[in-house]
Amino acid sequence: MRLCVSKGESRFRKYKGVYCMIKILIAEDEEPIARLIRMNLCRAGYECVWAPDGEKAADLMDGGHFDLVLLDIMLPGINGYELMEYARTLELPVIFLTALGTTDNKVKGLKMGADDYLTKPFEIVELLARVEAVLRRYHKEETVLAVHDVVIDTASRSVTRNGEEIALTMKEFDLLLLLARNQNIALYRETMYESVWGGDYMGQSRTVDLHIQRLKKKLGWDKEIVAVYKVGYRLESGRDE
Repeated sequence: MRLCVSKGESRFRKYKGVYCMIKILIAEDEEPIARLIRMNLCRAGYECVWAPDGEKAADLMDGGHFDLVLLDIMLPGINGYELMEYARTLELPVIFLTALGTTDNKVKGLKMGADDYLTKPFEIVELLARVEAVLRRYHKEETVLAVHDVVIDTASRSVTRNGEEIALTMKEFDLLLLLARNQNIALYRETMYESVWGGDYMGQSRTVDLHIQRLKKKLGWDKEIVAVYKVGYRLESGRDE
């Protein structure tokens, strides 16, 4: 078993009044694939645990308090179909990740109760989108994001820094959320404008730049939000690669 916890943005869900990090079990016998999945999920802010075989996966499912299971079918020991039946008794959401891509396999997996079925090879961006979709379906999607010394509550639209609330305008909050969800990615000004303000970006507009400056000042993030020449801005996660 290997555990991975995000060092930058973290995704949480509320359980019995307490915020807990969203936890995903990766049941996959091929270590390079498992490592790639784990790395990208951790970068996206999820806590991840890897099980290399079916027996270990079953043990973890029994006491791990997971929010989602990514399940390969051809696992040593206990196969994915058998684990699917066990996951159903535990009411655990499951996404099959498998090389078995025939229609019959997909139908079998979905009829058994899997929430989604993704065939290898797959794009990581598609996996992340499907993970988010299943979590939303079970109301386990993020409600709180923690970035550096700032906590963003997406439900109440509140922001705190070291426990003290920061008053942001609606557009500043949306801009911060966009940056937080795309850490270490250079975002074009037009992308930021269209995402936060809607409509078409006018190249000479200073709206994005002015709001970024206000945001940096309010959060004390002079070094965390960096300007990218002829592009726009990037939020540095500060995590160790």
